[in-house]
Amino acid sequence: MNPNHQDERARIRQAMDRLLSGQATASNGSLTAAALAVEAGVHRMAWMKRHADLKNEFYERVRTETRQIPEPEKRLRQTVVKLKQTVAEQNAEIRELRQQISRLTLAAAVLTHQRDLPPEVQMEPDNVIALRTPT
Repeated sequence: MNPNHQDERARIRQAMDRLLSGQATASNGSLTAAALAVEAGVHRMAWMKRHADLKNEFYERVRTETRQIPEPEKRLRQTVVKLKQTVAEQNAEIRELRQQISRLTLAAAVLTHQRDLPPEVQMEPDNVIALRTPT
């Protein structure tokens, strides 16, 4: 590892300490990857690419030292709740559509059966309009 990377790692660790102690100097003080990158003076994507272990260390320290859930984990949990709700709604809609299919299939069977009866036995409901037979 080159000296520049060692310097970045040291700045990131110092920034972690400042953020976790509530003494942010360059960022807004939130416990996020973006705030840590600003606090350390390191580009966020470079930090996450070159120092992924420090990202995991930071979130672990946030979890243990502050007893808070890191922001990305909060967002993921909210997304999971929304997705579970969507799945439940879709399952209910699928059940409703399956019931509707059963009712329509039964209605089609009754109408087909009535069509095949002799004309004198057929019952004409008052709410059904006969369709012309295709030629």
